[in-house]
Amino acid sequence: MENTSSLSPNSPSPPSSSPTLYTNLKTIASPSKIKHAIVDLAINIKKVGVDDPRRIAHSFKVALAITLVSMVYYLQPFYNGIGDAGMWAILTVVVVFEYTVGATLSKGMNRGFATLLAGALGVGAEAFGSLFGPTVKPVVIGFLVFFLVAAATFSRFIPRIKKKYDYGVLIFILTFSLVSVSGYRVDTIIKLAHQRLSTIIFGGLTCIVISMFVFPVWAGEDLHKLIVTNLEKLASFLEGFGDEYYRVSNGDKSFLGAYKSVLNSKATEESLANLAWWEIGHGKFRFCHPWKQYLKIGVYTRQCAYHIEALSGYLDEQYQVPSEFQIAVQEPCMKMSSEVGKAIKELGNSMKRMVYPSTSYVHIENCKKAIDDLNIKLKMSMVVERDDILESIPVIAATSILVDIIKCVEKISEAIEELSKQARFKKPKDITSDENGKPHFRHRGAAIKPVDGGNDRELSTITVNSDDEIPQEMDLDKNKREINRL
Repeated sequence: MENTSSLSPNSPSPPSSSPTLYTNLKTIASPSKIKHAIVDLAINIKKVGVDDPRRIAHSFKVALAITLVSMVYYLQPFYNGIGDAGMWAILTVVVVFEYTVGATLSKGMNRGFATLLAGALGVGAEAFGSLFGPTVKPVVIGFLVFFLVAAATFSRFIPRIKKKYDYGVLIFILTFSLVSVSGYRVDTIIKLAHQRLSTIIFGGLTCIVISMFVFPVWAGEDLHKLIVTNLEKLASFLEGFGDEYYRVSNGDKSFLGAYKSVLNSKATEESLANLAWWEIGHGKFRFCHPWKQYLKIGVYTRQCAYHIEALSGYLDEQYQVPSEFQIAVQEPCMKMSSEVGKAIKELGNSMKRMVYPSTSYVHIENCKKAIDDLNIKLKMSMVVERDDILESIPVIAATSILVDIIKCVEKISEAIEELSKQARFKKPKDITSDENGKPHFRHRGAAIKPVDGGNDRELSTITVNSDDEIPQEMDLDKNKREINRL
């Protein structure tokens, strides 16, 4: 007979075959996994700070602003003058203080002017409604609220207002509605509006001062650097495309994918340009700097990046057929790619140093000469057999895209030249000195060094004018005689 014994109430229950909630929680909250999660969090936090150390400074700036406006409550004299309305100062800092100076100025000025306008209209609506007596007053105020709120909301669909004043319209709707329908007496409303406006101005000015004078982050400067970086990424791809296409070198290929970030830079550029419009003059950027021209350069830069995206598709192994036609056009293709890359690089350097672009057109002219050489090669290498035509189509398509890129770079060059005129970039001097102190000259951006014939020979200085300084009519014979005399 089988002997069975009953389990006591205090005895532990046998383990269940299926995992229980306790087991799952114990597995999730194991010390090893908690340690791993903490380490990952610390690594991510460090990465965010290392990528842009200005973020750490911004955190302390916000904390400083909150601490300063909190003195309204901590110090009794301030509290007696403002009272509970001081909470609006803290609220203003929280919603107004942004990462860049332009964003802080945008939100601060929008909030200040919207509060002032809405408060004045709210008081006016209360006074206007009182003229009709207590019975009709709610109807009049309700009509004014309905009309102004509807008009303000519709204005948010207007692109210009949506772009720069959307936050101000929201604050206007909120403040006007609160003031106009509050139901207080006129003197109470005026006192309330005065307190709120004072605290909002106090909080906004605190944000603006700290943002501008304590480790400032300028949106205009970030936009300038972004455009330059995008140009450098395109230049690095084009300079290395020829070697990669013809398998000349097997070095680092990280430059092949750097251009992809340029394709999605439109939203960032437009946002930075919008915020830079609010900023005052700073550094090398004057007040009313032509930020819109940066957007034009960005458009052409993205067009060039789209062509590069199509060009990168011909770097696959299936297109690398060592045909005679491909070898025949190798020299002009590599020259086109290299020279157009150098042209973009020179344009980026001129923007970085904020000087007039004086050497990029030399590389663009070299690109045009390479196109002429390519046309000659194509005429000399015309194929008639079907198999040769099929092999030559990818090469012809790649060279066609290179020609489109050169045209796009010409547009970029013209846009940067226009920017240099509007922003008053510095123009390079006609005469400079080399390391040994000897003068050398610039001809269309290229340095021309004089030949040193020794101490017994005198050096003659010839000033070569740029294109915009050459007169329309020149006496060539007279110039030749003067050169022979020298």
